[in-house]
Amino acid sequence: MRYAARILLILLFVAVPLIAQESTAGQGQPEAPPKHKMIAYFPQWGLYGGYPFAGYFVKNLITTGSAPRLTHLNYAFANVVDNQCASFDTWADFQDPLSADETVDGQPDSLAPNAFVGNFHQLQQLKKLYPALHIVISIGGGSADPNAFSSAAMPENREAFVKSCIDMYIHGNFAPGIHEPGIFDGIDIDWEFPATTTDEQNFTALLGEFRKQLDCIRPGMTLSMAAPAGSWAYQFIDLPTIQHVLSHFNLMTYDFDGPWNNATGFVAPLYASLLDPDPTNNADYSVKAYLSMGIEPEKIVFGVPFYGYQWDQVPNINHGLFEPGTPVGSGSEYNYIVTIANTLTEYRDPTNRAPWLYDGNNFWTFDDPYVLAFKADYIQQHHLGGVMIWEISGDLQDGLLLKTLVQGLHQEPCDN
Repeated sequence: MRYAARILLILLFVAVPLIAQESTAGQGQPEAPPKHKMIAYFPQWGLYGGYPFAGYFVKNLITTGSAPRLTHLNYAFANVVDNQCASFDTWADFQDPLSADETVDGQPDSLAPNAFVGNFHQLQQLKKLYPALHIVISIGGGSADPNAFSSAAMPENREAFVKSCIDMYIHGNFAPGIHEPGIFDGIDIDWEFPATTTDEQNFTALLGEFRKQLDCIRPGMTLSMAAPAGSWAYQFIDLPTIQHVLSHFNLMTYDFDGPWNNATGFVAPLYASLLDPDPTNNADYSVKAYLSMGIEPEKIVFGVPFYGYQWDQVPNINHGLFEPGTPVGSGSEYNYIVTIANTLTEYRDPTNRAPWLYDGNNFWTFDDPYVLAFKADYIQQHHLGGVMIWEISGDLQDGLLLKTLVQGLHQEPCDN
């Protein structure tokens, strides 16, 4: 989904409607469905720890105040292996017995052999509190093999592949002896990326097969895709055609610049900076490209990053912006960046409002509440479908970033 997540997943194993209830079960329903989708990706690997959380658990969606503000929670990720859906990490998904202070209900997971525990059990508990929250399994991601998707989407494999995903995630047949249906409400496809005309045709047919099999269970179940922002990545995706089977596109309007470049830039600029050598390298250009292809604006869910990137050895020219530098690491969550912000000077681009930090050597790019509010206004002005977050564990412990987006879209739930 993004560069940092790809690296983290490799290390582990070797991309807004408000929910229709208050923050506890049994409280009142809103009078009308929310106008915008509020979608966040949830990191499978979060329970392994990371600043400022000892681990990011499903429980944290409640303690941060995020759960009642989301309409969709996309669990990242499931894998594709031998033309079948498969778990990327069975321990995190349904085998890790969590302690009482890590669970939604405050009760420790069972230690019995083959007990249903881990993230999936916690999602099950979360759904009891927030039954209108759509929990979606995202298949693929940046660390998934794109060739595995190419194979699974072929005509001779397609129907059985989709059936395996439905059987595992929608029907809840996660492993022998573990049958827990009703957790996931839909499927998100993150194939990065179809690369040939054959892939293009097969991807269109694959999404059609997903829609067909989902509708056989319940018409209207969520089917979405992580949609690339750059034409180099969507050139072999028939976007105008597939929009008719998709619930929405999760448009990855981020990673415009990052540690794959030996020069600084903005991770997620809304508009082109006057200093940017590439006028197409911004979210507004991507949104307009989708609209120009006939994509319905309400099907475009605008992606925002809860993370940022760093370079060092950046010369003190233009306060380090669009200057050569050495990438440092693979990215850091916003909740870490704010802890070091007072050691650098903050600057802000007058065109896209994006902030950056610079101290004469180190350069950081990220989104903060100010620019997120600016983007929320853009979403409203362009009548887009909502906002998508990669990924939710990057927020502060009080959920400030998500709250900013919700308030910007005028969808803040009433406080109790």
